[in-house]
Amino acid sequence: MHFLSNEIVFPDVSLASKEGILAIGGDLSPERLLLAYKSGIFPWFDDEEPLMWWSPDPRFVLFPEQLKISKSMKQVLRNTDFEITVNKDFESVISHCSKIKREGQKGTWITENMKSAYIKLHELGYAKSVEVWLDNELVGGLYGIDVNNGVFCGESMFSLVSNASKVGFITFIQNSNYELIDCQVYTNHLESLGAQDISREEFLKYL
Repeated sequence: MHFLSNEIVFPDVSLASKEGILAIGGDLSPERLLLAYKSGIFPWFDDEEPLMWWSPDPRFVLFPEQLKISKSMKQVLRNTDFEITVNKDFESVISHCSKIKREGQKGTWITENMKSAYIKLHELGYAKSVEVWLDNELVGGLYGIDVNNGVFCGESMFSLVSNASKVGFITFIQNSNYELIDCQVYTNHLESLGAQDISREEFLKYL
């Protein structure tokens, strides 16, 4: 296991453990976070753990042209009363994501320090949010990182009403020009939308 110093560097991703853990420590400065995402690395830990950096192999991704939309979802998209915006309320989106209870997780990796770090990335133009509104109320959304290489690194999403995050996610992809959506690790939800595993080596070619 590699322990990071104050120097803004990461070990080669091939040195990650079988589970995908590459390094521990460091900080959440914009410089380190941007280097991480450009190198196929992301931070992921809960509020009782040290700062951990991951580069899993395989990597769970979605190719936009392979996005799967079920018949029922197509109907929702046609008849929806949702309004979708981008970068209208980043802070509310990340705050909601930090509060969502998730199966198998005892805490949240979106700590106060994480929120501050990603809000800073948003202010610098690298972190994006998608908001889903219903009757002028924020009911769903997602956020992620865009370092201008054609890859959107999805971080987290939330829904307060049925289908809200799915509608936001699908609409965002359909109206963007990304080559690849980085979903990081497997979820049933994203697999149902067409996400798949690819090797870390293949993933790195897109960065």
